[in-house]
Amino acid sequence: MPMPWIRVDGDQLVDDSGRPVLLRGFGLGGWMNMENFISGYPGTESQTRAAMRSTLGAEGYARFFDTFLRDFFDEDDAQMLSSLGVNCLRVPFNYRHFEDDDAPFVLREDGFRLLDRVIDICARHGIYTILDLHAAPGGQNHHWHSDNPTHHAFFWVHRHFQDRVVYLWEALAERYRDNPAVAGYNPLNEPADESGEVIGPFYTRLEQAIRAVDPRHVLFLDGNKYSSDFSVFDEPVSNAVYTAHDYALPGIARTSEYPGTTRGEYFDRGVVEQTFLRRTEYMRRTGTPIWVGEFGPIYTGDPVRDASCYQLLRDQLSIYAAHGASWSLWTYKDVGRQGLAYLPADSQYLRQISPSLEQKLRLGTDSWGGSDAHVRHIMQPIEDLFAQEFPDFQPYPWGQRQWIPLLVRNIMLAEPAAERFGQCFEGVSPQRAEELASSFALSSCVVRAELADVLRDHLNAVPSS
Repeated sequence: MPMPWIRVDGDQLVDDSGRPVLLRGFGLGGWMNMENFISGYPGTESQTRAAMRSTLGAEGYARFFDTFLRDFFDEDDAQMLSSLGVNCLRVPFNYRHFEDDDAPFVLREDGFRLLDRVIDICARHGIYTILDLHAAPGGQNHHWHSDNPTHHAFFWVHRHFQDRVVYLWEALAERYRDNPAVAGYNPLNEPADESGEVIGPFYTRLEQAIRAVDPRHVLFLDGNKYSSDFSVFDEPVSNAVYTAHDYALPGIARTSEYPGTTRGEYFDRGVVEQTFLRRTEYMRRTGTPIWVGEFGPIYTGDPVRDASCYQLLRDQLSIYAAHGASWSLWTYKDVGRQGLAYLPADSQYLRQISPSLEQKLRLGTDSWGGSDAHVRHIMQPIEDLFAQEFPDFQPYPWGQRQWIPLLVRNIMLAEPAAERFGQCFEGVSPQRAEELASSFALSSCVVRAELADVLRDHLNAVPSS
């Protein structure tokens, strides 16, 4: 049976019959858009793929990624999510699956086939999909998760990059315009336009281009400054949801306590709710639905800290339910940081890349969940120098505190570390490459039981419609 169409009705999402629907599920981070902390490599996806191709050769590289893209999400993954009560999967993708930089505007069918497959799998299990362009040409933000090797978001200063994204979304809208299993389109993940002058006109242009092809699907629109600034929007457009990302500091800091103090700030349920209300002020003021496109803690293996993360998660889910918010937890599957399903420490893949993982830990090259404990002797003098020479320098988007680590740890150190990652595959045969990639199959993974219990209890207690 076809899934009911989803549309916006006032401050709610509703189905064909007008019944309210809460879309609640996961992001499929690390699949069609790989990220270093999710997949275990340093640097960016493109750097890592280049290093692996150099070592594995064309056949080994192709067989690794063919297997990886097949096994990362399959029928058993959708079955498990459905058994918890999940009804939505946000599907991030990198533009490089659809287009080569040396052949712009020439779209490749293999990217669409990958999306077709996961949409169909999810639909068979009653799970809607939301299509999310997570990495745009030129980089729509400044960080690794948009496959950006620099700290500049060139997407906003080159019209060429914007033209390519509009063209891609026109093609996506044409392909899925008649498919109700796709709940909607999330055209650009965490945009970050420093000027604040380009994003508004671009969103208007993109919305009109998509609507000209497909007037029916819901648009899920991220705010500026990594989906935290909604001042770019005036009156909401029709059939659109404005999306907030709601990471709470106690869940993403390496050392934290909840309820309690993290980095000098006190957090409890009341503080977390006030943060949520601040981040969703535009939606509540305009009477549009609330969708939290990303949130979720990082798990470190420390039982005390992880227990506080589960309490934080319970509080966030309770807050979202109280305010009628849909949500997408980040992320479904990874190498052990956030995923519901994750690779065990003795997996073939993690054993193969263990020298790189040890180097990543030493150098703190991961921005998300990483630590600079082993490179403080390098970082501290740089921070002190900037504090002395440039005390008023506050680079976009988050100031010196994150800008310096981005440049030193996540770019300067991560770039050669990506080459070191590639060297982990020296001597690996094409058949062995397939075996390593199959480590990401659910049958080879561990399910985070307590996280599953938290979600199952919440989803069963609060029906989706």
